[in-house]
Amino acid sequence: MKIKKLVLSLLGATVAASGILAAPAMAAEEQFFPMLVYRTGPYAPSGIPVANGFRDYYTMLNKRDGGINGVMVTFEECETQYNTKLGVECYEKLKGKGTHGATLVNPFSTGITYQLIPKAPVDKVPILSMGYGRTAAADGSVFQWIYNFPTTYWSQASAFINYVAQQEGGHDKLRGKKIAHVYHNSAYGKEANPTLGVLAEKYGYKLTLLAVDHPGQEQKATWLQIRKLRPDWVFMSGWGVMNQVAVKEAAAVNYPMDRFVGNWWSGSDADVIPAGKASKGYKSAALHHPGTKFRVHDDILQYVYNGDTEEAKKNNFGEVLYNRAVLNAMFGSEAVRTAQAKFGKKAMTGEQVRWGLENLNLTEQRLDELGMNGFTRPVKISCSDHESGGPILIQQWDGQKWNIVSDWIPTMRDVVRPMIEKAASEYAKENNITPRNCG
Repeated sequence: MKIKKLVLSLLGATVAASGILAAPAMAAEEQFFPMLVYRTGPYAPSGIPVANGFRDYYTMLNKRDGGINGVMVTFEECETQYNTKLGVECYEKLKGKGTHGATLVNPFSTGITYQLIPKAPVDKVPILSMGYGRTAAADGSVFQWIYNFPTTYWSQASAFINYVAQQEGGHDKLRGKKIAHVYHNSAYGKEANPTLGVLAEKYGYKLTLLAVDHPGQEQKATWLQIRKLRPDWVFMSGWGVMNQVAVKEAAAVNYPMDRFVGNWWSGSDADVIPAGKASKGYKSAALHHPGTKFRVHDDILQYVYNGDTEEAKKNNFGEVLYNRAVLNAMFGSEAVRTAQAKFGKKAMTGEQVRWGLENLNLTEQRLDELGMNGFTRPVKISCSDHESGGPILIQQWDGQKWNIVSDWIPTMRDVVRPMIEKAASEYAKENNITPRNCG
């Protein structure tokens, strides 16, 4: 037996010396980002530019910088068709890939996000649901693994009411006004309703809630109600084909477009172009600027498209949702970089990236270094605050392009944060979670 062990030991040493076993040890580490996409189905007009934005930013990082501090970024798409069941299947398929498994997951669907929330602490894969998902996840004392910065649906709804108040001449002028919320009849679409309801009681406006069933192609009855109601303002939480149809139907009943404001998922190029001239004047909330005037776009054009502007445009370059994904991909890669500053310049685990997300501090200086100064606002995350409660912009379609038509509009932090903490506390009780002490 001793002789057999000796022979095997010598054989192993010989093989290793020859380099046959050395190859796996030399394999480069990789930072793997799963991409849950929907390039097909009724939400493809929204899903395609998002998928292209993620892909192009990750590709640029590799070609321009050699990855993140020398660690190459890898990614793989999985088609969800914006279907929650398929989305969970994609997550399960991709979560174990890469050097240490998934870096984080961007579900890009509120329904999928809800299903992945209980999986995150078990799998140790953080969720970055940027501006969507469960709003209560902004309370990091309960939702340790979920991040929804730079702002949430509840904060957005409060900023929309602030914008309406600005246009009407003050919050006191809201009393008696009629505001309708046209929303996708899903967990996503319903998210803004609680905040709009609380603020209706606070300011005295009359709120009407109008649900639109999936996928949103049938809306004539909804807009006939709008024509009859004649609301002073219409707010919309739509997605995919629903937005296109809504803009057309609003024009058909002669609703004034400059009083029709979509949320930040209802303000893409694909939402307005099908309606032609009729969409001129339509507005939406925004988390960042549209267009390609920022240095990050110059770098993508150079390193991904070799300066071929026409090819880039074929891939939605500079469109609103393309830019949204570029911003999202930046947040994720900067969380990795933040984690590397603590744990070393190597591939990060999901648990280490969670730390990076929770300690993310994107200053004006850092945004400038990333070529995004002016593109968006600084973000600072903490243990207790996974949202940051950032303000929003309002953009308006002029028939050819989106233009920013407001300053950064603040959210009602004093109203929204207590709602978040209450909802998070209820979730903790229902799921036997002991909130952590954030100090």
